[in-house]
Amino acid sequence: MWAARASGSTPPSSRAFYPPPAAGSLTPSTTTLAFTATQILVPASGFIWAATAKVGALPILGFDRFTDGSGEMRWRIGGVVPVNSERGRDVTESAAGRLAGEAIFVPTGFPLARWTADLNESATQATWTVAGHEETVRLEIGEDGALRGLQMQRWGNPDGQGFGRYRFTVTIDAERRFTGITIPAQLRAGWETGSTSESEFFRAEITDARFR
Repeated sequence: MWAARASGSTPPSSRAFYPPPAAGSLTPSTTTLAFTATQILVPASGFIWAATAKVGALPILGFDRFTDGSGEMRWRIGGVVPVNSERGRDVTESAAGRLAGEAIFVPTGFPLARWTADLNESATQATWTVAGHEETVRLEIGEDGALRGLQMQRWGNPDGQGFGRYRFTVTIDAERRFTGITIPAQLRAGWETGSTSESEFFRAEITDARFR
């Protein structure tokens, strides 16, 4: 079973913390930005993702978060000049979906989800209750028991299509074991709007993870 393979011999915990340094790239429009980031993640509760990217020689510092039932994004050039600050219902719903999807990084928190079998033997579904509403994530499992990717209908506004539920896909290219727990270590993510093919906008490599 994939979940057992991921968590190893670590007893399940109702609160698992995941603070991984990560490196990768973001493509918010037509420009690709390299970044480094650190995240704290508590399944079904919240996350804080703090990152630094660069445009030329200019650093862009900021964070995405979902805490106390609300979401926020705040990014500034040099940590001073605002470039993107958003809050409100749409940001909160999108962040709640992200929290549900990123629970794959904390196998010790899996007991918090409601699991259902998929018609396809190589997949399973996890439903998370986040801020009073449910988010369902479909997980694809390889023949070797490794997690290959996930899909979900996540709230967002990809490519300016208007806010709504769109197919959000994560492809996992490699896993890695940290302190006895196996998690995705290389991944790619993108949206499908129905009018365009999958649009990848995010790549990352997890370089370290700690659980407590």
